[in-house]
Amino acid sequence: MPGMTAVRPRRTGHPGYNVTKTRTPQTAQDARRLARVALCAWGLENAAETAALLLSELIANAVRHACGPSIRIVIDRPAQDRVYVAVVDRAPRQVPEVRAPGPEAVSGRGLVLVEELADRWGCEVLGPVRRPWGKRVWAEMTVSR
Repeated sequence: MPGMTAVRPRRTGHPGYNVTKTRTPQTAQDARRLARVALCAWGLENAAETAALLLSELIANAVRHACGPSIRIVIDRPAQDRVYVAVVDRAPRQVPEVRAPGPEAVSGRGLVLVEELADRWGCEVLGPVRRPWGKRVWAEMTVSR
């Protein structure tokens, strides 16, 4: 059911969150809110805005470059000192690419920002090699209490 947030316990004892939302710019606001709630629930208030911004930039990329009516948003804590955010879309051949926009460009800085804020980030094509159905673009940051 689109819009329903799934919460699942992880090995770290912290819940992981994922939700399917429409692929629209307005979805970024909901995702930022979810990121803030998740990090506050984990006692990581000091990292909440960074996680929200990372997720927002990944969503902006999916809205602009992906296809299909929806995207899946993932917020997880795979280890005590790491937070993972990701966006899954249905455009496996639209792999994100860091650009060097000119000073007058109005877009193209999102992945530069992701690269600056995240400890690491990447993209995974999903599905069979011959017929992939989508991709997951993710970012991971180191956190401390």
